Amino acid sequence: MMRLALRTLRYRKSGFLATFVAVVFGTAIVMACGGLMETGIRSNVAPQRLAATSLVITGNQSHLRPGAEDATPLPERVGVPTTLLPHIRSTPGVQSAVGDYTFTAITSGAPVVAEGHNWSSAVLAPYHLSSGHAPRSGQVVVPSGKVGQHLTFLINGEPRTYTVSGIAAGPAGHAFFNDRDAEHLVQNPARFADIGVQVAPGTDLDKLKKQLETIDNLTVRAGIDRGLAEHPDAESHRTALISIAGSFGGIAAMTMMFVVTSTLALAAQHREREFALLRGIGTTPGQVRRMILGEALLVSLPAVALGALPGFFLGRFLFDQLASHGVASPVVEFYQGLIPFAAGAGAAVLAAIGAALIAARKSAKIRPVEALAEASLQRRWFSWIRLFFGLAALGGGLALLIVTATVMSGPLAAATAGPSVLCWAIGVALLGPFWTKLVLAIWRWPVQALTRVNGRLAIRNLSARSVALSAAVTPVMLAVGISTANLYMQTTQVHASATAFTRDLRADAVLVSDAGLSAKLLDQVRATPGVASASAYVRSMGAVDDPRNAPFDEDGAPVVGVDAQGADGTAPVRLTAGSLTGLSGQTVAIPESMAAKTNRGVGSDITMTLGDGTTVKLKVVATFAADRGYETLMLPAALVAAHTTDGLTKQILVRAAPNADVRPALAKLAAANPGVQVADRDALVATNVEDLQTQAWVNYMLVGMLIAYTAVSVVNTLVSTTLRRRREFALQRLTGSTRFQVLRMLTTESTLITLTGITLGTAVALACLLPYSAKVSGSAIPTGPIWIYLTVAATAAALTFLSTLIPATTALRHPATQPTHSD
Repeated sequence: MMRLALRTLRYRKSGFLATFVAVVFGTAIVMACGGLMETGIRSNVAPQRLAATSLVITGNQSHLRPGAEDATPLPERVGVPTTLLPHIRSTPGVQSAVGDYTFTAITSGAPVVAEGHNWSSAVLAPYHLSSGHAPRSGQVVVPSGKVGQHLTFLINGEPRTYTVSGIAAGPAGHAFFNDRDAEHLVQNPARFADIGVQVAPGTDLDKLKKQLETIDNLTVRAGIDRGLAEHPDAESHRTALISIAGSFGGIAAMTMMFVVTSTLALAAQHREREFALLRGIGTTPGQVRRMILGEALLVSLPAVALGALPGFFLGRFLFDQLASHGVASPVVEFYQGLIPFAAGAGAAVLAAIGAALIAARKSAKIRPVEALAEASLQRRWFSWIRLFFGLAALGGGLALLIVTATVMSGPLAAATAGPSVLCWAIGVALLGPFWTKLVLAIWRWPVQALTRVNGRLAIRNLSARSVALSAAVTPVMLAVGISTANLYMQTTQVHASATAFTRDLRADAVLVSDAGLSAKLLDQVRATPGVASASAYVRSMGAVDDPRNAPFDEDGAPVVGVDAQGADGTAPVRLTAGSLTGLSGQTVAIPESMAAKTNRGVGSDITMTLGDGTTVKLKVVATFAADRGYETLMLPAALVAAHTTDGLTKQILVRAAPNADVRPALAKLAAANPGVQVADRDALVATNVEDLQTQAWVNYMLVGMLIAYTAVSVVNTLVSTTLRRRREFALQRLTGSTRFQVLRMLTTESTLITLTGITLGTAVALACLLPYSAKVSGSAIPTGPIWIYLTVAATAAALTFLSTLIPATTALRHPATQPTHSD
């Protein structure tokens, strides 16, 4: 049968081209997602500034809340207490240990510097003085420049000038200050950013590593993992990259299996006459199955090999895009080895084999005496297996809809709304002929009224070929439903988050600086004429340890830091009890929903762990209204800033007095402070939803890839279906129809296919979007520009018309009496 399969492929190239293309693109997409996941799991970052160390000790970047099963990631650098350095040095096997202070130190000219360190930590990297000497008080060593030149650094929001005492070639972007100066410049001198350890010769590295990890719950890194200590953001991006690759890879794999299955099944359906003839001359069912399976393998294996090359470049492209938009760390090495290739190849081959077995099931089982009779008839689509899985998928979609509408809240609703799209789409696809007949019954009358004779002929054709109509409508439904649902979920989420933030935002302007804003500048802003109130503004994440039933998940609780203020302050809250005048020291303002749920009102205490792992006990001084799913905790700005990685305040909120224009005065003040800029409230809103905008962009890109892949299915299905009807077109022309009349009939059919596919796709999208939007924004109507939906619908329509009319026009160029064969 393999010889027969080879001959079949030789003479039916166009019939198997659709399957070949689907497998190539499917392999590339799944392989690219596998590369992203492998990169995230490895998270290899080559050490530079810590390259000369044997081991690097850092703080534990996760926190396990009491009673919780999963640890909460800590977004800020935890650091290592300086008091542990003597203990580490005295550990057997440690030859030397050096603590590293790291702080923001930005230069405005050459050489470009972004971080400052203590000089003693220079031995942790291959820095060697090429000229000059070690820095004394008021001096600095830089990787390039000139000894004796004066450099101005922005440190802690203030410009400071130092004299270059030496040049030490090494990784760029770092400056080394005198140890005593660095201790005064770093925000938290009680903690090192990390400690580099040199191991004595002959020491068992793994044994020493385990011994050091028992000291105060520290994290000890060796080998390639030392680079993660230099770039703690790479560790925080690791989970995001893995989750994106896993979720999108799963959807891509399911979509590929569905597309390959439908494509190969359609190809088998178009060869009913051939299978009928084989069964009529004595071919057994097993031989037919082996032939179809052999054809699938002969098509899929070369397609997998061809798809591997674009899969590698696609994976690299996706990683670069994610890194440029802040989703992945750009310092992580992209890695795509044999495992992603095996995943992509395996998924594609399994999809082809499964599709071949499904396609061969009925053709192989047909009785020889019925074979030739059934070959000319439309196949029955209904089966109990198809009904069971179709109803199960629809039931899953309904269950997820109910959970989204009744249980989930705010952004968490996406966890159930997203998978519901696939359930609805698969359910509609499996029961496609039923749904297409139902929708066609709605559209047939207006289309027939507008198209008259051609409309009646097209509707009769489609009614008689409901299974073929369903095969053409399904990919259109998938493209419209999946893309519309995912795109509008993102626009709704971003809009809802911005609305929740701006509803109570009372700031008229904001001062920003990446190098930090000093307390002195804050006092100057408050003293500016026309300024009614000004407050530092800091954002971070934490974890509520007590009470345990606080309305925050394992990802942590959003924390906002502001200064104590009165009723005319800039804090973006609506107070329901207490006041922010006492928001200082170790105090907190909590959402009203949290106070009601935990029985912790004004005057009570809560315990939480801040972003750097520090546990504090806070007294509740106020409660405020907050939309469900968008709750935050409000702490003193000084407390939040002190427990961030850089310890800086990077934003100052300003509220102007009535009828006062403070922007000119603020602009003048900013001009006198290097690195400071003045922005309006829109910039603050954009910063607040920056993470959501990034997430939305990622989803736009990934959904766009799925749309493109689904478009391949649309083209494959419609082109194949149209070419199969060449005998029908020839018969119409022999009975008097002109080429133009046949094309008009096909145009009407394409219109009905488009309308049916868009209608079903819209219904699938709305089944996801309506409950999701109601929980996220309070309105069942999704938020987003209408042009998104119009673009999706127009693209689906264009693909449908082009995939039908172009091959039909080609087929109609041949004389009607010319012999044809089915593909």
